[in-house]
Amino acid sequence: MSTSTERLRDPQQRAERATRILDVAADLLLRHGYRRVTIDDVAAGADIGKGTVYLHWKTREQLFSAVFAREVLCAMDELRQALRQDPHTCLLRNFARAYFLAITNRPLLHGFLLQDPHLLGKLTSSPDTARDDRHGTMARDYLELLAEHGLLRDDLQPDELGYAYQATFEGFLRAEGTAPTGGPEQRADLLARTVQRAFEREPTLPDTTLRDLATTVATLLSDLIDADRTDSGIPEG
Repeated sequence: MSTSTERLRDPQQRAERATRILDVAADLLLRHGYRRVTIDDVAAGADIGKGTVYLHWKTREQLFSAVFAREVLCAMDELRQALRQDPHTCLLRNFARAYFLAITNRPLLHGFLLQDPHLLGKLTSSPDTARDDRHGTMARDYLELLAEHGLLRDDLQPDELGYAYQATFEGFLRAEGTAPTGGPEQRADLLARTVQRAFEREPTLPDTTLRDLATTVATLLSDLIDADRTDSGIPEG
């Protein structure tokens, strides 16, 4: 099929093709790492022409960046679903637990956040500043909501607490590769207990208030997901 014909496919077909390309690229990156995977490999795996891949992403780096952006979106969506299913997920310890598992269950995302050079190559040295700013703003807004509801300890400044929490969360992620026996669920539980003891006050919120808070946090995540998806051009689904 010619490139001109490929361009005429309807939006649904184009989105399905983009998803297939991302699926193949993710599998290849996980198995072989950044340096060994080429656009030719991705095209062959997706059973399409090399030029068709370039209709979606102009460079190899753009394609692989989209793979990791989608991993982030999937993890955030998992966190959003947890908030909708159980309002207690909005508490910092439960939020940390759910997000930790969403990341550790996705090796590509785990490697991305830890800047694994084997998986990522030079992508680790090309941060997405706009995305990082959005995520930083969302994190601050979330912690401010918890503080306003009296759910965080009040003997730390907000920026101090945010820094200490991030350092704790990232420390657990980095230690995962050298963790003792037991699975990620056990370490997620340990992270939750650590966060609770270090940063939280016991919740005294009525159930209705807790549900409203969880809805607000889910909305913050939805806004972040929508902005990331629009910015990266990743299809839904």
